[in-house]
Amino acid sequence: MHSTIPLMKQTTVYLPEELKHQLKMTAERENRTEASIVREALEEAFARRDVRPTAPLFEEGWGDPTLAERVDEILEEQRFGS
Repeated sequence: MHSTIPLMKQTTVYLPEELKHQLKMTAERENRTEASIVREALEEAFARRDVRPTAPLFEEGWGDPTLAERVDEILEEQRFGS
């Protein structure tokens, strides 16, 4: 028989008093463990960190896609270092 419970590792996290209070109150209100709320919050935080832009960052679009390939040429045109 195989277990469906994921393997867990224990860790210690120090929280400011107010944050710990919020965690405790949320766990009681939602009838969940504090650990499950912390795991969920970490998963959401890490998912947000992995988000990459899907639209141009500048109004003029992505810019010149050949810029990196032509950097020496462009610097020479701008007389960089002269």
